[in-house]
Amino acid sequence: MAALDPPPTADNATADTADSTDSATAPLRSRAWFGDGGKNGFISRHHLRAMGRGGHNFDGRPVIGICNTYSELTPCNGHLQILADAVKRGVLQAGGFPLEFPAMSLGEPFLRPTSMLYRNLAAMEIEEQIRANPLDAVVLLTGCDKTTPAALMGAASAGVPAIVFTGGPMLNGRFRGRNVGSGTDIWRMTEELRAGTITQEEFTEFESSLNRSAGHCMTMGTASTMACLAEALGMMLPGASGLPAVDARRGTLAEATGARAVELAGSALTPGRIMTREAFENAIRVNGAIGGSTNAVVHLLAVAGRLGVPLALDDFDRLGAELPLLVDLMPSGRFLMEEFAYAGGLPALINDLRDRLHHDTVTVTGRSLVDNCAGAEVYDREVIRPLDKPVQPAGTGTAVVRGNLAPDGAVVKQSAADPALLRHTGPALVFDSVEEYLAVAEDDDLDVTADTVLVVRNLGPRGYPGMPEVGNLPLPKKLLDAGVRDMVRISDARMSGTAFGACVLHVAPEAAVGGPLALIRTGDQVRLDVPGRRLDMLVEDAELDVRRAEWQPPKPPADRGWTYLYTRHVTQADTGADLDFLVGSTDSAPPRQAF
Repeated sequence: MAALDPPPTADNATADTADSTDSATAPLRSRAWFGDGGKNGFISRHHLRAMGRGGHNFDGRPVIGICNTYSELTPCNGHLQILADAVKRGVLQAGGFPLEFPAMSLGEPFLRPTSMLYRNLAAMEIEEQIRANPLDAVVLLTGCDKTTPAALMGAASAGVPAIVFTGGPMLNGRFRGRNVGSGTDIWRMTEELRAGTITQEEFTEFESSLNRSAGHCMTMGTASTMACLAEALGMMLPGASGLPAVDARRGTLAEATGARAVELAGSALTPGRIMTREAFENAIRVNGAIGGSTNAVVHLLAVAGRLGVPLALDDFDRLGAELPLLVDLMPSGRFLMEEFAYAGGLPALINDLRDRLHHDTVTVTGRSLVDNCAGAEVYDREVIRPLDKPVQPAGTGTAVVRGNLAPDGAVVKQSAADPALLRHTGPALVFDSVEEYLAVAEDDDLDVTADTVLVVRNLGPRGYPGMPEVGNLPLPKKLLDAGVRDMVRISDARMSGTAFGACVLHVAPEAAVGGPLALIRTGDQVRLDVPGRRLDMLVEDAELDVRRAEWQPPKPPADRGWTYLYTRHVTQADTGADLDFLVGSTDSAPPRQAF
């Protein structure tokens, strides 16, 4: 298959379009609305005329939707209106007709009980808006953690050509002469405040120094991870994942993205054509090299499920273990996204990894991922390490452990944990809710030692509901005062991609559906063996059978609304925590007429 054309970049946003079997020769979806010479076409056209849009907009040019997750309730996406204007310029310059529309915005700072509860709702809304409207291609403007996977899921299901453009990371935080990172340093400083090693005044000064510009978290948290993986999957232009939100070149790339969307309109380069099994394998390998968030596991599984791509939890362990950690970024390293971008960003890393990646994938540029990045240079080898001098060796990324405590799997981010705790046996201290634990976490008389395995359950997709980012549970103050800074923690929750610690996450099945996590009791011995990929409670099967017979399911968290629907249809973490009735691919055919 021939390429569409050379990829537009920040320095070359007006590349000539090449002839191709993938180019926009198929009938445009929008003609089913605007090309109708009768009543239905009249209704579609004249309402746009009321907005001052002249008839030349309906002359057969591609209609490009700009799906904008801007919201003042999502500070990370608060600048997307500016980028939407740049995308519109690119669409207009390329001869398209841009129409911006809002989508549910998922902001980590404010949404309770967790933004993850609403990822599937946002994905459903995006899918339905794309399918129901006269759109020939879509630009997906995202940023904060769940907005990118939600957009990928929705676009995957809708089947219309789409291209992602994220808002970019913030500038580095600066506190007392040093760089500080969102999330990572919050967790660290919060624990030091609890331990009394810093004052409240220092903590407040740090708060005002951390976020200095528009953009999402500048650590390799979930937002940065999903931006990088959207690019690795082939759904973004080369280099679009790393540039800071306030870098002028991001505006140039936004224009190029709009122009590219026009060229994608009517083509065969739909999300399903791009996000193949090979593309997901590339993304998983890249996730290992960047030290990406454990949340990438549950998000990529969900996106793959929408496309019918066979992807399993163990693929992340097997493929991720093939590559060492090469990007020296917090929380697994020292630097932040600003340094990563200026060191060459994802294209430079991809070029380093070219012999470890599939070369036959196609991206939104019409070229393969490897071809897109050919010749990209690394400008700082402290930030992007060579393969023979990694930050951490191969096999130290996200690991999948199984055993009688997690028969369907759980994940551990090895690179962000104390290595001494990756093989550990100790007594469990069990809590049925995070509130129950937090109520005693400050208690100096809490029966806990550094060997204790802290277990908090009922935090999974159904149990919380929504599977919150509380898996990096704060350490008991008794241990902090003794100088302990990590301990084994087990839950059916997630943790922020910016977080760190010996945290076993995404335990499946979760406690709320009767998984073995519901059966463990305080005092039971727990054995974690990450190198051996095992997680077990050292309890006889007969005793577990007795406990299972006594177990009662918790009361459902809601009897109406979205939460009611969600808790009855959400799948487990090991399959992506999507809704069971949304799994599987669909088509982009225009729906039946409205009038």
